[in-house]
Order: sequence, then structure tokens, then C-alpha cells
Amino acid sequence: MKSTALAATLGAVLVAGAAQADPIKVGFISTFSGPAAFSGDYAKKGVELFMKENPDAFGDHEIQIIERDDTGPNPEVAKRLAQELIVQDDVDVIMGIQFSNNAFAILDVANEAEVPVIIFNAATSSITEASPYVVRVSRTMWQSSYPLGAYAHDKLGLTKIATFYADYAPGKDASAAFTEGFEKAGGEIVDAIPLPFPQTPDFTPFLQRIKASGADGVFAFMPSGPYSTAFVKTYVNLGLKESVKLIGPGDIAPPAELDKMGEGIEDAIITFHYSAAVPGEANAKFLKAWNAAYPDTPVDAFAVQAYDGMAALAEAVKKTNGDFDADSFVDALKGWEHDSARGPITIDPETRDVIGNQYVLTIVKNDAGKLEEKLVDTLEAVKDPWKEMHSEQKKN
Repeated sequence: MKSTALAATLGAVLVAGAAQADPIKVGFISTFSGPAAFSGDYAKKGVELFMKENPDAFGDHEIQIIERDDTGPNPEVAKRLAQELIVQDDVDVIMGIQFSNNAFAILDVANEAEVPVIIFNAATSSITEASPYVVRVSRTMWQSSYPLGAYAHDKLGLTKIATFYADYAPGKDASAAFTEGFEKAGGEIVDAIPLPFPQTPDFTPFLQRIKASGADGVFAFMPSGPYSTAFVKTYVNLGLKESVKLIGPGDIAPPAELDKMGEGIEDAIITFHYSAAVPGEANAKFLKAWNAAYPDTPVDAFAVQAYDGMAALAEAVKKTNGDFDADSFVDALKGWEHDSARGPITIDPETRDVIGNQYVLTIVKNDAGKLEEKLVDTLEAVKDPWKEMHSEQKKN
């Protein structure tokens, strides 16, 4: 008889299937407290939903998932948790990881111990170059931001942009990627403004620079949640909405924050790898299951990524029959194809990053007066542009 369970407490243990051998232990490091706790809660819900909807995914293998809270972008804590999971809990796999600086710290430990890692979120492009034992199921900042550069110039008619980004690795990636795409299309970057992180700053003096720059648009990246909401409110309070178009990756407009952001986020253009507006049977099925399980929680990409991460874990366990080392685990996922709620995804066998659609979205009011995402365009099967460019640079 098969069973599933996920305790709501920290250090939860999840069991799937009747044990036939030693259990496969999985360390789940995510952010369950602090300002970004909502992201870890979404990831946990995605894990729970996968187990509920796919009770036979791991066959007869017992899976134990051990949760650990990194508390936010804190690489020292993340590294210690990874060490404890490997040395004390003897985990076979580590998964989760919201923040890129935490990912790099965890990979240092995973490399030494030769433990495979599935990244649910952390989006700095170079993460998968930091270890041969990591697979990422989310996206990179370059996948979201680079194509938006050409789109902003060619489709939106913007010619002068100021970039506005949280000053840490994903923010730098996002700004660099957008700048590359926008300038190649013929646009001009009139200012590039890094923002303090992780503390939420007073955005007023930074946005005053944009007002004075003559920009007709602002490309913004910052972590989802209170940080991005505070930015959008300041953007509209300073009267920038009337003259400066707001664009950026989907991180700036998380569904649960849209109504808090109000009119400032309406009509913004974002690119992202998932939205409830994505068409197709797989997303319709996922949304039905999600709304039944969590009727009061708007769906978010954080949950879909975790769901896909669990599907990747199941695939690797299935292909190896649960008998793997770091190399064979990663090899099992190279070239893996999955019908995700966000559309078809593939793990690039060369980079171990995901290849998938990016969606151009805008924010509109529905018939009930609530803000939601509306699909504008689909950019199909986007690879990580940074790695393609980086690969060419290495050859030259």
C-alpha cells in the first residue's frame, strides 16, 4: 500500500511508497521565514501538490524529504545547512534554493561531497557552471531579460531605457541581459541604477534619477514580494507611470502582490516562464489541482518550479532505479523532456539548464476588478542566451 505525508513543521519528513531498500533522503533547503518566506511556502506547496497528484511517481522507493530554512539570502546559513544535511542526515540529494548567493554556497559543499542538487529557483546564469552535479528546472535571468530587450525596442517602441536592479548576482544578470538585447536592437541605456539589497530601500532618490534621465521606459528587477511592491508604489506616487513605461521580468509582479501594488503595476509588460494565463491542457490540469488544494492562494511560478523539480527527482530515481551517485543522477536528467504547466520543458544536456517558453505578459483588470496577468506573446523554447554567448567567447 502506498502512502504520502508531509508534515507542516520545519524538518518535515515525506514518505512515498513502500520501502524496499534504504530510503532516498532529500534535503529541501528553502526560505521559510523572513520577508521572502512566501517563496518557500509556494515551493513547499508545489512539493506537496506533486506528491498528492502523483502518488506512484517514485514506485516502490521510499522518499524522505527533510526541510531546512535558510531564512533568506544568507549564504553562511545555507552552507551550514547543506553541511548538516550531508554529514548528519546523510542525504542523497539536495533540492530547492531560492537565492543565487545561497546556491553558490551550497554547491561548494555539494561539490566536495559529490551530492547532486536540483535548483528550484536561483536564476544567476553561471550557477550551473559552478558544479557538474547541479540541474536547474526554473530559468535564468538572461532567459527572461535578454529577449525583452529586443521586444521593448521593436514591439513597444521604446528607445531610451534606465535599468533599475537589486545589487546582487541575479540583478546584475538581469540588467546586463536586458542591456545587451536592447542595445543590439538599437536602443539606448540612459542610466543603470543598482539598489541596496537585501534591505528594502527608500526608492525615491533612485527613481528621481530615472525621472531626470529622459528615459521613456524603466527595466526593473528586484525580488518578488514586499521589495517589489514598495518599488511599484513609489514609482506611481512620483508620477512616473504617465511618462515612463514599466517593464521587467515577472519577479516584479508576483500574482499575490498585484492588488497591493494597485494602479502602478497595471499595463506593465513582463516576461516570465510561467503564468496562470498560459494556455494548454497541462496548465489547466495543474490549475484545477492547485485551486482545489489552495483555493485562497493565487498560483505562482515558485510553486510550478517546485512541482517540476519533484518531477525531475522522480525521473532520476526511476531511470536509476534509485541506485545513483551524483554523476548518474545528473546524467539521468540530461535531455529530459517534461510536459509542464508552463509548457514543454527540456533539460539542456550541455548546460543542465532548462529550455522552455518565455511569455510576454501584461497586467490588466478582470471583470471583477482584480488585477491579473494577460498573455500577449510567446517566445518559444528559449535557451539561456548567456551560456550561448559565453560558449562562443570561449571558442574565440
